Amino acid sequence: MALSKKPVKGMKDVMPAEMQIRDYVIALIKETYQAYGFTSIETPCVENIENLTNKQGGENEKLIFKILKRGDKLKLESAKEEADVVDSGLRYDLTVPLARYYSNHANELPTPFKALQMGNVWRADQPQRGRFRQFMQCDIDILGEPGNLAEIELILATTTVLGKLNFKNFNIRINDRRMLKAMAAYAGFEEDSYDSVFITLDKMDKIGTDGVKECLIADGFAAEKVEKYMALFEGLKTAEDGVSYLASVLGDYLPEECKKNLEEISASVNAAKTADFTLLFDPTLVRGMSYYTGTIFEVELKEFHSSCGGGGRYDKMIGKFTGNDTPACGFSIGFERIITILMENDFKVPTQGKKMAFLVEKNLPTEELNAVLKEAADLRGQGNIVLVSKMMKNKKFQKEQLAKDGYTEVKEFFGGAKWQNQ
Repeated sequence: MALSKKPVKGMKDVMPAEMQIRDYVIALIKETYQAYGFTSIETPCVENIENLTNKQGGENEKLIFKILKRGDKLKLESAKEEADVVDSGLRYDLTVPLARYYSNHANELPTPFKALQMGNVWRADQPQRGRFRQFMQCDIDILGEPGNLAEIELILATTTVLGKLNFKNFNIRINDRRMLKAMAAYAGFEEDSYDSVFITLDKMDKIGTDGVKECLIADGFAAEKVEKYMALFEGLKTAEDGVSYLASVLGDYLPEECKKNLEEISASVNAAKTADFTLLFDPTLVRGMSYYTGTIFEVELKEFHSSCGGGGRYDKMIGKFTGNDTPACGFSIGFERIITILMENDFKVPTQGKKMAFLVEKNLPTEELNAVLKEAADLRGQGNIVLVSKMMKNKKFQKEQLAKDGYTEVKEFFGGAKWQNQ
């Protein structure tokens, strides 16, 4: 039977044109984030299964690619449950690995620690536009900073990257998990039902307020609680300042510092931003991860009708490893979705020098070939891209491919140092 030449479902081969864009975006991201003081780190793609299934990853914990024990440790014949055969898994995000990394190396790292991490993650998800089972994540996190300077820096750094990629008029939606909990408590929902309420609320953009109301009642919540809850969103429609409106209605249900925190972040980001975007308070923003404890945010690009990145504060996660809580906040940019948009818009990587091709005759004498290689080296030293390749029999097709790849100048070298500039 012939081997399959297609990649596994949900994963893809990356062609040269896309790879050129990916390399450019990766370099731009790293350059920008490093200018904000973030330091590159790397963690393994495999984590202990206990770390990945600690009830902090929300729905993603159902999508883990799990790894069987190896060698003598794998005893299939006596196994009674999954834990008997599985001991690790492919990471589904970069936040859990970062928390473990920091817990293991905190004494060797500065405080606060500004981490930059890029790498592939894996989720057994249903593939669709801009969503794959193996995909690149690009995270920046600030660990050890309890104040909202962390949120401000993360938002400014991420939006600066998007601005450099020529994204304009986009939104950063912002909320706070404490606001979500205060609204639920005000309506009379029991604390152990908050996650169920939030899962339904997260569908607001798809099913509207009436749909959320119907779903909550169908889930068995008392009608009077649902009515009181939905009245908050109705009141927001006419409120000039959503944060102030909710703070006045919620009263003691909402911690005083929550309102102040959102207002300070908004004021500072708007004062210092360099990209063309709007920071919007959105009380329906939930973020699926249950590890978030405070501020949460998402990127909303008009070119993609879904989240293109997000993050928030997760002050309790590192304490799961060390026993001592550490302030932590992060932002993950939607790398694959951004690449999808750039590819669909026929994005061209900026180049400073020329992109040139030297086509040499098959039997070009060594002395003349060396002169060609020397010329190519000199031009590369001046910042140009120079491809040296043997001539094909079908030169017309070869030149068409070169032009398609962005080569604007082609030189042909024949024996006797004769060359043509095409």
